[in-house]
Amino acid sequence: MASQDWFDKDFYKVLGVSKDVSAADLKKAYRKLARKYHPDSNPGNAAAEAKFKEISEAHSVIGDPEQRKEYDAVRAMGGGARFTAPGQGGQQGGFDDVFGGMFGGGGARQQGYSYEQAGFDDILSGMFGRGAQGGGGRFGTSTGGFRGQGGPTRGRDVIASTTVDFITATQGDTITLQTQEGRPIKVKIPAGVADGQKIKLRGQGQPSPDGGENGDIVLTVTVRKHPVFEREGLNLRVNVPVTFVEAALGATIEVPTLGGPPVKLRVAPGTPSGRVLRVKGRGVVTPKGSGDLLAVVQVAVPSHLSKDAEEKLLAFSEALPKENPRDELLHRAKG
Repeated sequence: MASQDWFDKDFYKVLGVSKDVSAADLKKAYRKLARKYHPDSNPGNAAAEAKFKEISEAHSVIGDPEQRKEYDAVRAMGGGARFTAPGQGGQQGGFDDVFGGMFGGGGARQQGYSYEQAGFDDILSGMFGRGAQGGGGRFGTSTGGFRGQGGPTRGRDVIASTTVDFITATQGDTITLQTQEGRPIKVKIPAGVADGQKIKLRGQGQPSPDGGENGDIVLTVTVRKHPVFEREGLNLRVNVPVTFVEAALGATIEVPTLGGPPVKLRVAPGTPSGRVLRVKGRGVVTPKGSGDLLAVVQVAVPSHLSKDAEEKLLAFSEALPKENPRDELLHRAKG
């Protein structure tokens, strides 16, 4: 939000609420107006866009408890008081996580993907769009801004977030995000980006009010979990079940890879549960190095046995050496 003179603007009137409105009722009023005037619902309507910015500006101030107190105090001073709002230090557009998929068509959309397919679950779809296999995102608060000695003021940084799927984070991609103002931004997600990692988009933040350098967008990346694979640095770990017979006698099995065809691995006779089989170079591949695929053997024990199978298994156990596999464990536990 650009700096405003708080005294000249009645934000309660803009949102159509009383000065003693509760936080919950304020949010309801804001959501109703935002839904009505959002640019996605009024394409090409400049008046609606201006109204949307006005209500967003109002909510960014009185929707924040601390700023609301300051605003009320300034308004109570009367006509002789002048006060400049913290401006861009507040939330961009005053958006909370309250819209959750309210608008379906706002952000940039690449072919083959829809918001539903990609799990777009952040706030207004028009705030951050969708890139190839990318995730929803949002603008948060803007920060920073400084003035050197006699120099122009640097534009403020904008804090933003986006969610990408596991494959995008692992293999990298370029996604398209869309700002609150409708400006598309190409963002290169590097291969191997970690959950919670920050990406700085230089010069993409708020413009300087007096011709100085633009601020940055600081983008925090959230990575969705994969149903099969887990990251361990540059390695990918996957649990692979094998039968008791395969583990005891040995076998060649197929193991899935991320985004590629399965690979065949040899399970040696007598392989215990928990043994790790390593596939070189099939983990996360980055310019700085490559990881491996770690296949963790999990011996699957049958939950139901026929009478005949049970008898044969008992006969088999009688033929085994009389060894207790827990002897060493019990001995070491004694210290």
